[in-house]
Amino acid sequence: MDQPITMKNNGQINVVLNGQKKKLKVVNSSSNENIPTSLQSKHTALKEIEAEMDNLVGMEEMKKMVKEIYAWIYINKKREEQGLKAEKQSLHMMFKGNPGTGKTTVARLLGKLFVQMNVLTKGHLIEAERADLVGEYIGHTAQKTRDLIKKAVGGILFIDEAYSLARGGEKDFGKEAIDTLVKHMEDKQHEFVLILAGYSKEMDHFLSLNPGLYSRFPLVIDFPDYTVDQLMDIAGRMMVEREYTFSQDANRKLRDHLYTIKNNVKSNTFSNGRYIRNIIEKSIRSQAMRLLVNEEYDRQELIKIRTQDLTFKDV
Repeated sequence: MDQPITMKNNGQINVVLNGQKKKLKVVNSSSNENIPTSLQSKHTALKEIEAEMDNLVGMEEMKKMVKEIYAWIYINKKREEQGLKAEKQSLHMMFKGNPGTGKTTVARLLGKLFVQMNVLTKGHLIEAERADLVGEYIGHTAQKTRDLIKKAVGGILFIDEAYSLARGGEKDFGKEAIDTLVKHMEDKQHEFVLILAGYSKEMDHFLSLNPGLYSRFPLVIDFPDYTVDQLMDIAGRMMVEREYTFSQDANRKLRDHLYTIKNNVKSNTFSNGRYIRNIIEKSIRSQAMRLLVNEEYDRQELIKIRTQDLTFKDV
């Protein structure tokens, strides 16, 4: 009678077959090379979007939300395959945060994801603000808003500073734009995604003026201001992308400036990543002028941003 299988610590098992003892190697099932290709290729849409999100500094809540949205869409498709109910959930969203916190960038990423998941047919992004929706006479606003929605079908309509639509009160044409948006959010609920964006405090006030609006946005994502370390990380990435580098003194000068400005400027007037981009672009122009005047054209000087190149006025 054959003996039981016994496991050894060296990754082998002893097996007795037909009276003969044999050693078999245990294959590590967690290794990717032993996973069928069909399984390895799954979730490519999520992996691609995660790779792009990895290039974004911070935004942990947003990254978690994107994964949850992907999981919900994917599992709904599996439920459909099994004949189970799979209701289409509204994907209209609200982005709350200060300027330069990545709201538009994330909207573009979501467009790409929704196309790959067959939620949207095109995934393009239509950016708009109050002037693009509000007309000059009765009926003009509704038509302008409908035209924008028509352009956004198959993609995302992104309205920045959305609270400005309610700033004129009941008689303002902005109310007509809101009413038109609400109607088409229902009528074309699964044909486009509407994202309203703006400062957190102002968006909360905007919603309080129109209580019925809040329930139409099941996905609300906060985009917090960047910390100084995160801003320095963003600066470093921008410099690498442009093939420049800070000297140690310039790096220290920028960090000290960011600490100062973060402690003294109102949060809703600080443009976060946009502020960093403006500083870098201005420093590159200053460096170019310095090198031209001094006729310094060697490689090290061409890539080095020094303290004298960093100025922080009018950026």
